[in-house]
Amino acid sequence: VQLVESGGGEVQPGRSVTLSCVASGFTFSSAGLSWLRQAPGKELEWVATITSAGLTAYGAAVKGRFTISRDNDKNTLYLQMNSLKSEDTAVYYCLEGKSRGQGTQVTVSS
Repeated sequence: VQLVESGGGEVQPGRSVTLSCVASGFTFSSAGLSWLRQAPGKELEWVATITSAGLTAYGAAVKGRFTISRDNDKNTLYLQMNSLKSEDTAVYYCLEGKSRGQGTQVTVSS
């Protein structure tokens, strides 16, 4: 299993960013997938999950601002993040089963 995240960077509060995770090594269309994040000095936090059927669920901190989606033709998972706050600053990881990518840093700062 290989998961490669991209799309992070520095962004101002209130702006939007979309993260991508390109996957390989498993049957993407059959897999439930998630985004996690880890802020400096804090534990890993669950952000969102999408099932193989496209059902979604979100953590309380991001519900209503973030959208998880998938493109099975491209083996790619997305996380659209709107109305970003400083507390969204973290390394964001995509997760499939017990496999996790290397992460992409998102820094929200004015």
